[in-house]
Amino acid sequence: MFTGIIESRAVLRDKNKISGRVRLTFKAAAKKMAFHKGESVAVDGACITVTDSHGGTFSADLIAETLAATTLGRLEAGDEVNLERALRLGDRLGGHWVMGHVDGVGRIAEFRRRGGSFRLKVGAPPDIILRLVRKGSIAIDGISFTLQEIGKRFFVVGVTPHTVRVTTLRWKQPGDPVNLEADL
Repeated sequence: MFTGIIESRAVLRDKNKISGRVRLTFKAAAKKMAFHKGESVAVDGACITVTDSHGGTFSADLIAETLAATTLGRLEAGDEVNLERALRLGDRLGGHWVMGHVDGVGRIAEFRRRGGSFRLKVGAPPDIILRLVRKGSIAIDGISFTLQEIGKRFFVVGVTPHTVRVTTLRWKQPGDPVNLEADL
């Protein structure tokens, strides 16, 4: 389980096809972030298992289901992602319960400054929209947000400048795909 509070960004270093799966290798931006074989890590909100690691660099093998259900299959070398390690007993819970089981992919419809914050409007599949409640939570690329508005084909969240600075949201544009996980 995760909280949707991003610990670091990472850069995809390598992408290789191996026997019907894809191996992704990432380098974390946080200098003291180390990973261990078998550990669960949320990459843009999708829970994956570390298959190999060397300090702040780790690899994970993704199967067809993960590649089809998330944005991870679209990644290319040099792309940045959001990272969060799985919770341990006793960790602080700053966001909301996030399983790392992506429910679907949405698309950014609008991302603009609104006073001292930002307004993020995301187009989402109907099966995800049906699970949302105003003031409930949603994870977008693994980032925990509170829902402000819900339409028939979209939802809106507010974003703080801090969140824009420390996550991959700072690079997102209208039309970009994002992983979505509705609240439990």
